Amino acid sequence: MSNATPRKPVIGITGDFRAARKDTNPLSWFNTGYYDSVTAAGGLPVCIPPYADDKDLAQMMETLDGVVLAGCTQDLDPVRLGLERHPTSRPMPVRREDFDRRIAKMAVDLRKPTLAIGSGMQTVNVICGGTLHRHVAEDVQKALHHNDPVENNCRHVIEIVPGTRMDTIYGPGEIRVNSQHHMAVNEVAEQFRVSAICPDGVIESIESVEEDWWFVGVQWHPENETASALDMQVFENFIDACKSVGVAAETETDEEPVILPMVRRKAA
Repeated sequence: MSNATPRKPVIGITGDFRAARKDTNPLSWFNTGYYDSVTAAGGLPVCIPPYADDKDLAQMMETLDGVVLAGCTQDLDPVRLGLERHPTSRPMPVRREDFDRRIAKMAVDLRKPTLAIGSGMQTVNVICGGTLHRHVAEDVQKALHHNDPVENNCRHVIEIVPGTRMDTIYGPGEIRVNSQHHMAVNEVAEQFRVSAICPDGVIESIESVEEDWWFVGVQWHPENETASALDMQVFENFIDACKSVGVAAETETDEEPVILPMVRRKAA
């Protein structure tokens, strides 16, 4: 009987980025909650910097069993979405948004198990042909409070759509989630379906319509300290999906290599 430790799925996590300023160097950083949650769920987190070269990114993606597309305290630039900037818009640095779009597209093209959080979900929806609300408070009639500009403790109810992957993760009915966004998914890209919605109509979660591709996007932040204990189930379900993919890949490469007999050449 083998005593080898089971292999943990390797999970890539995107980070935040700040461009150089007059008195500071450019900086990348990662919210601890993302990699702690991945670790607690049984994964091996790897922090991914904003690669400039797609070949480097593609090589990194080959090593990963799954990807977490992290959220951001700043926004996707409305101008790049064909919208005017709102007074509350705080566009993220160009390098951050460019990289988020590139890695999101690569994850989609590779059908890599993906958990997209906050602006990560918004980015995937956009690159797949969906649209966003520029400012929920103005774009949605009778919108609830989705963001507290003073304190990081805004919460509201969402309703899980029956028969979805989110239904499997959380169970049926309503749950309460944290909320800190003012942009949101408007029209959902064709390859996704809505899996959770706020009573005011704001889309809170989307997922892949393909049963063999694990993709879940959530507008709330299950990695945050304000998350509920139930939110860990999102990471656990994600890691289970990554394990399944990893096992399948290992099985495909388990065949014994064919060793050909060595042929000695006669001296000329």
